[in-house]
Amino acid sequence: MQIVHTPVLLNECLSYLSPIGEKYEHDTFMIDSTLGEGGHSFNFLQKYPALHVLGVDADSVIQKTARERLALFEDRMSFYNGWFYDFYKNYPMDKRHPDLILFDLGISVFHYEKSGRGFSFRYDEKLDMRLDTSTGITAEDIINSMPEQELADMIYLYSDEKYSRRIAASIVKSRKTAHICSTKSLADIIYNAVPSSYRHGQIHPATRTFQALRIRVNGELRYLPESLHNAFNILSDDGKMGVITFHSLEDRIVKNYFRNLGKQCVCSKEIPTCICGGTPCAQIITRKPITATEQEIAQNSPSRSAKLRVIRKIRNAGQERLIGVESM
Repeated sequence: MQIVHTPVLLNECLSYLSPIGEKYEHDTFMIDSTLGEGGHSFNFLQKYPALHVLGVDADSVIQKTARERLALFEDRMSFYNGWFYDFYKNYPMDKRHPDLILFDLGISVFHYEKSGRGFSFRYDEKLDMRLDTSTGITAEDIINSMPEQELADMIYLYSDEKYSRRIAASIVKSRKTAHICSTKSLADIIYNAVPSSYRHGQIHPATRTFQALRIRVNGELRYLPESLHNAFNILSDDGKMGVITFHSLEDRIVKNYFRNLGKQCVCSKEIPTCICGGTPCAQIITRKPITATEQEIAQNSPSRSAKLRVIRKIRNAGQERLIGVESM
């Protein structure tokens, strides 16, 4: 077993999501919605001996590593192999409700370094990018079939790539002569599509396009608002939920939903009588997102863009709390 991923904002998660109090002294239930290699769960189980964790992950390969790593905790750890949006959508209401929920929306270093699925252009791999390889379209499918205008819009929407039009045009032109099937060939096409001054910036010119493809392939933003909503409603009263994001699109969704949960009323001004309950559904614990320290950034560079937001549940939320929460 080789662990390659370091969990971000670990100390902050352990602190803000701590199961402290008389209610939690003997038995606490936590759901790790994005288990990965099990870094966060391992440290929670190690620090809090009365804690039980259920780990959710769509990737059966990485979950195998997590199972080996967490075998030390035996009956305090259980697993679910599948997408967290399916898990929360179909969560049995007669099952125990969690006291703590954690989402880490980042992609594990394992996927970049060990999966062989084309998440990174550092290696010449097949353009796949699926977290669950048993279903769904691949990055190769998108690159070779999506219309130029739609491709350009996708790249811009999911990555804010300012040269999305030029990149899309170059991809479409290239695929007319040869099928694009590897990360190297795609990265080279992007590199040659952008101005020379853009090729030598702080990041490789293909970085944002690869991010956009990964988000599109795995539906990372499409299902997030509903998943947060469903997760919040199965959380036990007074329970806490924390979400770690890594780019502005994710963080905007989380921020807007948490803000709606914290409002007394979210009814439209056109509605004469409040129908949403008129009281907050949650206490916002982190008024501003928690970010990594300089020391953590120096030791674990992916933490540079990480943001943690945490809320405490007061009561269940209706669908009206999703109004104004962006999804893509």
